[in-house]
Amino acid sequence: MTGIPTTPPRPFDVTTVFPDLAPLARAATRLHPRPGSPSPQDSSIGGPLLWPADEPWPHCDEPHVVDGVNPALSPAEVRLERRIRAASRGRTLTPEERETLERIRPPQEYPVTVAIAPYEGSIAMLPVAQLYAHDVPDLHTPEGADLLQVLWCPFDHSAGMPKTALFWRSAATVTDILATPPEPPAVQFDGYVPAPCLLNPEQVTEYPDHRDLSKELREQIGDWSLWQAAETDVDSAYASYPHEFYNLELSVAPGWRVGGWPGWGAIDPHPLLCPTCGSDMDALLTIATFETGDGKSWLPHQEPAHEPSIGFNHTEVQIGSGYNQQVYVCATAPEHAHTDLMH
Repeated sequence: MTGIPTTPPRPFDVTTVFPDLAPLARAATRLHPRPGSPSPQDSSIGGPLLWPADEPWPHCDEPHVVDGVNPALSPAEVRLERRIRAASRGRTLTPEERETLERIRPPQEYPVTVAIAPYEGSIAMLPVAQLYAHDVPDLHTPEGADLLQVLWCPFDHSAGMPKTALFWRSAATVTDILATPPEPPAVQFDGYVPAPCLLNPEQVTEYPDHRDLSKELREQIGDWSLWQAAETDVDSAYASYPHEFYNLELSVAPGWRVGGWPGWGAIDPHPLLCPTCGSDMDALLTIATFETGDGKSWLPHQEPAHEPSIGFNHTEVQIGSGYNQQVYVCATAPEHAHTDLMH
């Protein structure tokens, strides 16, 4: 890959076919995380945070469990395993590498006995994202803040997701940075240890998932004759389900992003109200397993077109079996309690 990843133009302007979509357009920022060595002064995924040295590092004191199938590895073991796998790609493991990998993840005897056991002790949270407002145009910060820091507990909590914590702050007030933050003694899954990535923010326009539309507009989008009349050159393979083409190619961008519309998938759309004040909640951050989805037109320029459809999982994050974790905040007061949903 060379150059800066950028989203190609949409196959066509969908509002020329369905004008009622125009007022529903929302801006979103695709983050395009790519492997790098971020500093605390950078916007990043999985990178070091601009964390005040005199502020306690967040920990999770809720119950945690581990099982016999997924050994509880330390973040250092996860990173070492990744380095060995990357270095040995395309060749046979050396005896030393094989020995190290077997020490990290001992071979299991089958059938595996799944033994659920509590994991004792407080769990230090891991950095997930650091976003500076000057890098991300769709990051709507509370008054006086210009930086968002997202951390999570690397164990499953509600609905099989890590528990996130949000911190809004003014970067200028942090003069003494915590040099060596604590790390958890173990993580439940290695997909809960984000790999350090620098960001390539890019603003795009999104439209709602078809299930978020009015009944009338859903019916219009599902009418194949309207697509044909507009001479949009949509593949006739979508004739029986044009709403799928709309969802995959024209509505919500895949991958890590800020703002925009919810990308419903695992669950159906439903109202989300702030648990603090009852106001509507907006999509803040999408934590994605994959950079790209089934919609091929979202594949960024400068990506190798022959790459297998692995979705460019540069962050090494995995939510469930390949879902997204979307963070929602109060539309009127982002500092209020937030909500996480798996999509």
